Amino acid sequence: MENGSSYSTAVMIPQNRIEFVKWFSSSIAILSFYILAILPFERMHLFYSPVVTQGSNLLGEQESWHCTRVLRLAEGGIIHLADGQGNLYECVIQIADPRKCIVNVVSVQTEYLKRKTYLHIGIAPTKSLDRFEWFLEKATEIGIDEITPLFCAHSERIRIKTERLQKIIVAAMKQSLKAYLPKLNEPSPLKAVLSGDFNGGKFIAYCESGEEDELQKVYRKGENSMILIGPEGDFSPEEIILSKKEGFLPISLGKSRLRTETAGIVACHTISLLNS
Repeated sequence: MENGSSYSTAVMIPQNRIEFVKWFSSSIAILSFYILAILPFERMHLFYSPVVTQGSNLLGEQESWHCTRVLRLAEGGIIHLADGQGNLYECVIQIADPRKCIVNVVSVQTEYLKRKTYLHIGIAPTKSLDRFEWFLEKATEIGIDEITPLFCAHSERIRIKTERLQKIIVAAMKQSLKAYLPKLNEPSPLKAVLSGDFNGGKFIAYCESGEEDELQKVYRKGENSMILIGPEGDFSPEEIILSKKEGFLPISLGKSRLRTETAGIVACHTISLLNS
């Protein structure tokens, strides 16, 4: 060590106590940065199986392939299964077969991230189906319990295949790490939905007068809710009259004119935010 120098030329460690503390703190911060940058974060690998039993379970072929070939998980690896009913199962991979992956349940959490309220949105499918699929995906990620595609007087799309839509909802449930799978009903005429029973607040959004109260002003926190969103051409005057007779309260989703799928997302997010 040279005269007057407070540092070792070999390891550059400060000899002064105060400088050593500063050097040590800085070194720990730098080391932590590199550890976080290099080591992979532990994340939940969530899969869906509508039927899960205690003990061994066989994943479907698509889930088996994703587990072993996409994620490259092997025997002894940890995954989670959601049954769509609120149960989250922690499992250990027993057999990592890309066609028939077998996992063993080791623990279960019931009512995982259960929502405090029930939200049912009836919405007319858009002419461009990818926009309706986008709504399903994002509403599932935000939080929704039930979805009914509506056929209205001004509907531009009167046929949809729910099988593909169901797959989109499942994928969104897994992506957002939820254990509850929203219920997707078969398409229904608006009149049938209006006359059905629902225990909670019933609302209908449309662009008729602009004098309706905004949703956040009339919705009561903690209340179950059913919200109807019309097609691109809006609800017909006759449908609006009938909805009021059936106890649906007209609401506004803001001053802007929204696309059907955007209105659905705004309604979904508003209810979620008000109950957070």
